Amino acid sequence: MSEINTLARPAIVLRGQRLEYFTVAWNTLEGLIAVVAGIIAGSISLVGFGIDSFIEVTSGSVLLWRMSVDSDVHRREINEKRALRIVGTCFLLLAAYITYDSISDLWSKRAPEHSVAGIILACASLVVMPVLSRAKRKVGRSLGSAAMHADAKQTEFCTYLSAILLLGLLLNAFFGLWWADPAAALIMVPIIAKEGIDGVQGKACRDCCEEIARG
Repeated sequence: MSEINTLARPAIVLRGQRLEYFTVAWNTLEGLIAVVAGIIAGSISLVGFGIDSFIEVTSGSVLLWRMSVDSDVHRREINEKRALRIVGTCFLLLAAYITYDSISDLWSKRAPEHSVAGIILACASLVVMPVLSRAKRKVGRSLGSAAMHADAKQTEFCTYLSAILLLGLLLNAFFGLWWADPAAALIMVPIIAKEGIDGVQGKACRDCCEEIARG
């Protein structure tokens, strides 16, 4: 059985790399659309969603780097921990940015414009992200990789952000609730901050290892 796993591992790693290449391409496009649409509409939650997409690009790129040394167990473990800290720091910076801009918008009562592009983008993300997360989780389980498992959790986390974003944009578009956009952005903050703290502390890595062991 171990021999079969050893022989199959390169194929599974290749599958994981393809998933990460798709992640990088998708989130790059998603991030560009979200940031541009958010700036045009004056939507902080949409801009924040776009920046989160670029963080996902960073995560995917780092994971590709880690998998490139998959055969060296010691380097792979070191790279996993280093990458988690880098991505965790990015999430904390994002949480701080969203908090500042959202409170500023609420204080000044600055209403965002309606964003059809943002609504379509959020709907597309709600379809793609759960499928991608499940595929990554399957690869992570096959490889026994806490890093891939953590990345799958981040992709799943992006699904929640998409739902929150969509709710805020729809409330603003159909009911004129201008405060729904910065409020939706603030709802994202605790989720983003928790992921960031876990990443910096290396907790995400330990949790994923435990989950893989149970699976």
